[in-house]
Amino acid sequence: MSPEKTAITTNLMPVSPFARLAGLLEGVAPGGPVVDLTVGEPHHPMPDFLMQGLAEAQELFGKYPPIRGSVEFRAAVSDWLSRRYPYLDGLEETKLGIIPLSGTREGLFYVAFSARARRPDIEKPVILMPNPFYHTYAAAAGACGAEPVFLAAGPESGFLPDLDAIDDEMLARSVAFFLSSPANPQGAVADEGYLEKTVQLARTHDFILISDECYSEIYTDQPPPGALETASKTSKTLANVISMQSFSKRSNLPGLRAGFCCGDPEFIEDFASFRNVVAPQTSLVVQHACVRVLADESHVEVTRDLYREKFEAADTILAGRFGYKRPEGGFFLWLDVSEFGGSEAAVKTLWKECGVKLLPGRYIARDEADGTNPGEKYVRVAMVEDLATTEDALTRIAGTLK
Repeated sequence: MSPEKTAITTNLMPVSPFARLAGLLEGVAPGGPVVDLTVGEPHHPMPDFLMQGLAEAQELFGKYPPIRGSVEFRAAVSDWLSRRYPYLDGLEETKLGIIPLSGTREGLFYVAFSARARRPDIEKPVILMPNPFYHTYAAAAGACGAEPVFLAAGPESGFLPDLDAIDDEMLARSVAFFLSSPANPQGAVADEGYLEKTVQLARTHDFILISDECYSEIYTDQPPPGALETASKTSKTLANVISMQSFSKRSNLPGLRAGFCCGDPEFIEDFASFRNVVAPQTSLVVQHACVRVLADESHVEVTRDLYREKFEAADTILAGRFGYKRPEGGFFLWLDVSEFGGSEAAVKTLWKECGVKLLPGRYIARDEADGTNPGEKYVRVAMVEDLATTEDALTRIAGTLK
């Protein structure tokens, strides 16, 4: 068993991919002006009305926030869901099970404990997740005492887990399934058929489908379908399904630390009770500002246009190279650098020769049973800088790896 696997299954938290990257590049000087495209931190303008929204409610800094959020916050989320997913229109707020989060990452971590607790009958629980994956998924599984099971999500399965490859014994032990769509890092989108099948698995085997939809508002063409709408279409209920949403990506507010969780009302009630003991509340001032942010779509469309411009640049600069294909959603590129020594070697070369910093795909994936790593061939490029900086960085990547 590898040290990384041991670290997770013995409840020792895995090392951050960014800490591993720092170790890889330690002592290596950049070979040009530094462009850091490792972290998914949007650098687009934040909504110009945000500060006014915060100022309007500044007296609320004197109050402890209720863990279930303010009435106006929950109503704003319900209204947004009805606009974004028309099939949810008219669904009563109480049936949406809405709670605010102090950044979606903390919600993704704490939710594993509630998912584990609802199935005390399972002696050796597992939590399913894609491979590559967002590192918080694995940390959450290890911390709550469940075994993380990494489902290969490579090109052969459209960069999403192959649902037919999960055996019945594993499904019977599952307490949760983390699904990311649009996927981080590959940008693949789960269509309605895929989501419907995943929802059915969750209900048949009674686990919680945790649909990480933080990148749902970043897309080039059609808006990605959502797990809640698919679940509601299938059976008029949200049982066994929750969605995680973020203001960081949609509205360029990574520093606001705000998001929300919604879905199966019975599970959300249990989750809220657990959070009331251990989780950070979301400031009422922040919630008030989020109400204004959710009501406005114009700044979101501006953001999408900015990403479209950068992907159009990538279409030209990277055409025919690195297996490049414009992602369906999200703001990452997932480039094949196998002919340049793999992910770590390519990242080190780019840093040393041209000053562009990328994340090795190996650092956000785990080895499969056969010893292969689905991220080994790839580097992740976060398209979060302005157009000129992005064009410069992509040109340097293409010019250095040739």
